[in-house]
Amino acid sequence: MAEVIEVRPLTGSALKDALVEVARLRIEVFRDWPYLYDGDLEYERKYLQSYRDSKEAIIVGAFDGENLVGASTGSPLVDHSEDFSAAFEGTAFDLSEIFYCAESVLLKDYRGKRVGHKFFDLREAHARHLGFSKSAFCSVQRPEEHPMRPKNYRPLDSFWRARGYQPIQGVVAQFSWKDIGNKNETAKPLQFWLREL
Repeated sequence: MAEVIEVRPLTGSALKDALVEVARLRIEVFRDWPYLYDGDLEYERKYLQSYRDSKEAIIVGAFDGENLVGASTGSPLVDHSEDFSAAFEGTAFDLSEIFYCAESVLLKDYRGKRVGHKFFDLREAHARHLGFSKSAFCSVQRPEEHPMRPKNYRPLDSFWRARGYQPIQGVVAQFSWKDIGNKNETAKPLQFWLREL
């Protein structure tokens, strides 16, 4: 099994320089369940633009030498897609208080080394430093009977709960991407989880 030598935060120009590699990782890792993402660089360029534009965004990179083998992104929720903000309509949440911990992608050979905890630790520390009081992320919701669901799949709910996150009842975003084997993008429900920082 490979070793992760360093996990470190990237902001500013270092973040912008890493985005092409983050796109590559997202395309590779998110082909697996539950994302089933059939990505391309054009979709990635558009999706990752919000991180390029946000002065408060962060990427936490996992490096093996000079190679980026994992990445985790975050930015203020208000800097993110309107699709996500719309999920909170009718709630009492102040979106300006929420830091959005977006995707975490890590190549298979580097899993099981507590990198996921480091991803959250560094994003949450960044959010607290910026003055955010809450941290949130989304989990993809797929039907239990989906034909591509692996028999041995274990959701990450227990990991997230152990870090203090809880699902926010009724706060579900809709976000579109192209699934493996499909010609067009389709909307998927994404459940929001939240914790106090």
